[in-house]
Amino acid sequence: GVSVSHRANMFGTVPDYFAQSNKNITIIVQIESQLGVDNVDAIAATEGVDGIFVGPSDLAAALGHLGNASHPDVQQTIQHIFARAKAHGKPCGILAPVEADARRYLEWGATFVAVGSDLGAFRASTQKLADTFKK
Repeated sequence: GVSVSHRANMFGTVPDYFAQSNKNITIIVQIESQLGVDNVDAIAATEGVDGIFVGPSDLAAALGHLGNASHPDVQQTIQHIFARAKAHGKPCGILAPVEADARRYLEWGATFVAVGSDLGAFRASTQKLADTFKK
């Protein structure tokens, strides 16, 4: 629905928010299935699609490697998606759970990388706190 008061418009304080927001919309589609991989060129060539994002965990599951996004087949597929996006002049991003993954994806041509997650950061922080008190 339409909300006149939310975080994006500073809770109703941005003048002409709705008129301005449509000028700044970016459409990024997510590829996380074999069907998406098979159609990556058509997806990247679709008018209005501004970029591609890879969901590595769901992609791994779809490729038969549930829980193993590091499997060579998955990593090779990720490289393929990056290359096809680049060939179409589209930015391509991915979620990387750790810094080493992020650096590798950037070397492979990822344009943007979401590193870690809020839940991962929360878990690491609370684990560190718990470990402090276990001593």
